[in-house]
Formats: sequence, structure tokens, C-alpha cells
Amino acid sequence: MKRPLLWGALLLACLLGVGGLYAWHKAVPYDEVVDRGPSPDARANPYLAAEHFLRQQGLAVQHANGLERLVDLPSKGRSLLLLGERSNMSPRQVEQLLEWAKAGGHLLLVAEALWDEEAGKSGDLLLDRLDIHQALSESFDEPAPPRKKPAPDLTKLYVDNETAPAYFSFDTDFNLTDPKHLAQFSANSAQSSHLMQLDLGQGRVTVITDSDLWKTPGIGKHDNAWLLWYLNQGTDVTLLFNSDVDDLFTLLMRYFPQAIVALAALVALALWQAGMRQGPIQAPAPKARRQLQEHLKASADFLLRRSGQGTLLQALQHDILRAARRRHPGFEHLDTAGQWQVLEHLTRQPPHIISQALGPPPLKRLSSADFSRQVACLQTLRNAL
Repeated sequence: MKRPLLWGALLLACLLGVGGLYAWHKAVPYDEVVDRGPSPDARANPYLAAEHFLRQQGLAVQHANGLERLVDLPSKGRSLLLLGERSNMSPRQVEQLLEWAKAGGHLLLVAEALWDEEAGKSGDLLLDRLDIHQALSESFDEPAPPRKKPAPDLTKLYVDNETAPAYFSFDTDFNLTDPKHLAQFSANSAQSSHLMQLDLGQGRVTVITDSDLWKTPGIGKHDNAWLLWYLNQGTDVTLLFNSDVDDLFTLLMRYFPQAIVALAALVALALWQAGMRQGPIQAPAPKARRQLQEHLKASADFLLRRSGQGTLLQALQHDILRAARRRHPGFEHLDTAGQWQVLEHLTRQPPHIISQALGPPPLKRLSSADFSRQVACLQTLRNAL
């Protein structure tokens, strides 16, 4: 029984060895690249590739999250690239930037607003101070020829000692104009200008229509990367593309949400504690305490509010007349003077009391004292009957 098992195990081992040897000779190793998309740093910084390129050219590059860095940012040998939205820039910050550039710095900015001829300004405080205007180009919204892909309209820049121009992919929908002819040089496409540079004091300012050509992947096209180096060569570069700094509440909600929730709960508890009444709550009076006099007073108050004084006085007068009919048969057939004489005889009250009590109710509302006297007079007559 043991010998067949041994031969079977040996045969199986030989088969496995032959199969493994065959697979090893047939297997071909290969490398596979898995694209996981841009890294978190690249997603957070659209100019990450531009920074790496400038560092490869030997330039020092750093970030700034706000214009407050200008306080300690040197001007000489420094380039400041304003590539982000700056609509919240104050006039004081504009003055600081211009003074920084006049002291020897290189300021590069993106034109943000179109020039308004009627208002005489564009709303971009920094651009208006430089007397550079931006407008839509003549080719804006031009329909493309049917069934033909148009060639890209690239921006050209001619450099000294170079026979061929450099080409850049600026957005050709916008056009820069220099009404006072202050620009030292410019870069133009077929119908528009997209880059202008002018001297300012000891420094210079470069204005461009857009900065998408330096974002990923635009920086790898044409001569876009070379232009970025050419404008900032020989300087240390500071990039400012996110000047919209979150406020304190947003930062607290982002990094300390539990603390904010706890603080809100604490405030709610404090308000609830402050709104509590002081002392024990008074228990409602037991129903057994109610007396007939209280019920009568409450009913009288209700009738007085709902029906008025006249209805109550007329009810007392009708009670007196009913009692008089019971005491004196035929009382209802007498005239008013006769009825008053009968009442005078029955109640032993003077005539003016009877006339005051049974007279027509007043049209105007009586005061509390007059109403009480009228009711007392009627009750006296009713009790006397």
C-alpha cells in the first residue's frame, strides 16, 4: 500500500517541476505604469510644474499667501508674480506694490478687468494706476470656418540677437492697449497684444492677459516655460496665486469643528440658564377653593366685556318690571307714569330714584362710579319688591 503512494507522489512532483520550468521559460517580464493622476501637491498648486522648472534654471522660488509679505520682502533682485484673483485689494495695498516695484522689484500681474470707456476706469485698481487698458479682441467670438480646424493664433516675441521669434499660447480673446505709450516692449498675436512691460522707477512691471500658459499642462507647450524664465531671469521669484485667505471662522470650522460645536452648546446652555425664572414655580390654585361669589363676579365681568353696560342695566330693569307685575296685577297695562307711581308705592322710594333707575340707558359709556351707582339703585328697587 505504501509503495504506490510513493510512486504517485514522485510522479506529481515531476509534473509540477516540468510545468514550472516551462512557465519560467515562457514568462516575459514587463513594466506597467499606473497613472494615479496628479499628486495632492499638484492639485493644490496649479503652478507646481512652473516652480520646478524655475528651480531647475537656478532660480529661488517661494510662496506667499498674502500681500503682508511685502513688509519684509526686499525689492532688489526680486520678482513678485501676482497670478491670483485680487479684487479685494485695497488702495493702500496698491500703493505698497507700486512703491515696492519703484524701489527695484519686478512686479508681474494678470489684467483682471475690462476698460470701461464711460466710467473711465476698469475697476482693477492696480491696472488703472499703470494706465494699461484691457479689452476684448476683435476676434472674440468669431465663428470658426466650417469643417476646418483653425490653426492656433500664437503670440510672438522677438528677442535681440535672435532671428526667430518665441511663441506663446496666450488667450487671444483679450487685448492690452497702451494709450500713453509707456510700454518698453510687448508680445502680440495676429490681432491683439497679450504682454506689456514698462519701467517704473528703478524696477519694472509686466502685465499679461492671462497666466494659464504657465499652469499644468500649458507650461510644456511652445515656448511658455522659456517666457517665464526670460521675464524673471536673475531674480528670486515669489509666487502669489491664492490671495484669498480664509477668514478666522472658516479656519476654525475646518480645523476645530468639535471646539465650535462645544462652544455653541455652551452658549445655548448659558442662555437657557439665564432665561430660567427665579424661585419655585407657583402651583395652580385647587378647584375646590372656588366660591360662588367668585363665579358670579367672573360671570359678571365676562358679560360686561361681551355685552356692555346697557345689556346688564336692561336685565335689571326687566327683573324689576317682572317683580312689579307679580305684586300689582295689571301693572303691564299702565303707562310709564302710572308704573312709576305703583313702584313708588310698593318700594317706598322717592320718584327721582325710580326715574333714574328705570330711565333709558345712556348712549355713552358710564364711568365705573356712575355705573356702580346705577346698579345699586336698581338693586335697591328689586330688593324692595
